Amino acid sequence: MSLYQTFAEHTAQLIAEGVLRPGERLPSVRQACKARALSQATVTQAYHLLESRGLVEARPKSGYFVRAQLGRKLPQPPLPGQAGDSTDLAVSDFIFQILTSVRDPSITPLGSIFPDPQLFPLGKLGRFLAAAARKFDPLAAITDLPPGNEELRRQLALRYLAQGASVSPQEIVITAGAMEGLSLCLQALTRPGDLVAIESPTFYAGLQACERLGLKVIEIPSHPRDGVCLDTLADALRRHPIKACLFSLNFANPTGAQVSDANKQALLDLLRQHQVPLIEDDVYGELYFGADAPLPSKALDTDGLVLHVSSFSKCLAPGYRLGWVAAGRFAQQVQRQKYSTSLATAAPIQAALADYLKYGSFDNHLRHLRKKLMAQKAQLVAGIEKHLPAPFAMTPPRGGYFLWLSLPGTDTLQVHQEALAQGISIAPGPIFSAQRAFTDCLRLNFGYPPTPRHEAALQTLGGILRRQRQRGVP
Repeated sequence: MSLYQTFAEHTAQLIAEGVLRPGERLPSVRQACKARALSQATVTQAYHLLESRGLVEARPKSGYFVRAQLGRKLPQPPLPGQAGDSTDLAVSDFIFQILTSVRDPSITPLGSIFPDPQLFPLGKLGRFLAAAARKFDPLAAITDLPPGNEELRRQLALRYLAQGASVSPQEIVITAGAMEGLSLCLQALTRPGDLVAIESPTFYAGLQACERLGLKVIEIPSHPRDGVCLDTLADALRRHPIKACLFSLNFANPTGAQVSDANKQALLDLLRQHQVPLIEDDVYGELYFGADAPLPSKALDTDGLVLHVSSFSKCLAPGYRLGWVAAGRFAQQVQRQKYSTSLATAAPIQAALADYLKYGSFDNHLRHLRKKLMAQKAQLVAGIEKHLPAPFAMTPPRGGYFLWLSLPGTDTLQVHQEALAQGISIAPGPIFSAQRAFTDCLRLNFGYPPTPRHEAALQTLGGILRRQRQRGVP
């Protein structure tokens, strides 16, 4: 257990025993540092952990106070190892074993990475693709080489402009999905043995890409409501030669966290100070549930340090494998990496999606998609409340289609195995951490409409959790 976790657990025990009572002020960060011989980052991280568990609350200009416990389920995002510890990666075999076990379509996909394909206008997309194939110009095999189809890049630049970001089509590189985009960015910015900062928990594809490229990672704690911890990142940047940061700022997978606009600005200011580029995985940014779209980090990027990665896989065209990178000052490096790896993305698909963006009512589709996902989120939350045994904690997201659950006293790898044996997939927490942390957490997918089959799966999952707690986790 890391220093901040040990300090947090000690404080939590004092609260549980009544030594620290509701309404009482905790020692200030400075006092705790002096009394316990801890760093400011360690104490701050511990207090953030206690706050996320609902045990304490921060009051502006006053400090941290013990929070009254009302007997309700409160967010409890456990955070990983102390910042400053880099990790050599060995995750691919572990992740592959988990993922290959859930490819069977007969499995109830509570742990799937994908939303229901029926949410997307596949018939309409097919007509655009057929039309693009009929009028395909053989010269496109050359003209649509990296950076990619000119009209598609222009349409993407227009969408950035509508979101408040001025992005030139010349800095956009079309890729074979966001996963290739992330890999190209890492290749453009790093060399084997370099150190990359990642949020934790994080999407496992980023871990796999780092491992494949021989990179080391340092995990920066991420809260399921507010996202990456900037204080911890600042400490890590001071102490380590970090070459790039790989974060998801809008509805991160797996937590659903959204970084506020103010914190996005603070993040970019911090990275600008250290001249460290940000690779932003933003495939869920269009799936917001509020009235307004989240501000893209590119709208705040004045130095070209942001490499913004996205795709159509989660919001429009699963299976088409088309994404892009708005790579800022690194566009040429990313373009060269594209040439030397997969060379090009399929030209007819690029042309079809360019036409769809022009004529296919993309925004109308997105409005309907968000409405459906928001309703499905509410139904999954209700099912969890009904079927899963307390204690558990969740922070329903403000976008995307994932829900992150904390289940104290459970081993979600065991839960995964028992659930899979009964035809149910979940995504256990350890696959989202280089250190295989979050053993008592799991991710559930609300990208599928609720059916009696899903209801039965939640009921079965609740039974598995009860039995595991009764016999105790080894």
